[in-house]
Amino acid sequence: MKKVTIILTGVILMSIASLSVKAQNTASVPEAQASATVIKPINIENPVILNFGNLISSSTAGTIVLDVNGQRNASAGVTLPTAIPGNVSAAQFNVSGENNAHYALSISESVNLENSSSNIMVLNNFQHNATRILSGTGVETFNVGGTLNVLAGQASGLYEGTYTVTVTYE
Repeated sequence: MKKVTIILTGVILMSIASLSVKAQNTASVPEAQASATVIKPINIENPVILNFGNLISSSTAGTIVLDVNGQRNASAGVTLPTAIPGNVSAAQFNVSGENNAHYALSISESVNLENSSSNIMVLNNFQHNATRILSGTGVETFNVGGTLNVLAGQASGLYEGTYTVTVTYE
């Protein structure tokens, strides 16, 4: 019996010794992580419209420049009546989104303002005072002005139109 045990032990040891041991050529992290952060959407509101107020045209074409502070200046051909100026305001926009985020801002190049008789004045050369950076609370308020091109003998009436102001995260 001793002989059989010795022989079996020898056979087992030889079998183990003849096995080849292979090194592991791959590794893995037991728990790899992934994440995503949902941020606030950027939003824009227009509580105050761009309004050039009352004007008087003449036989000469001219312009009215309304700056971001709501101050207007007229060139030759346009008179701004001081007794009845009408409602004058730079447009105001409120942007909201992620705290301290930077954003891009684009404004239409020009737009036609039209009266009920289909007469047109062109609004262009928009200007703004946006920093394009939201505050620590995620907001910025800025104003927009522009230039209104008045034709010689421009027909009277209320002229209206729309322009596009777009904000996107950078």
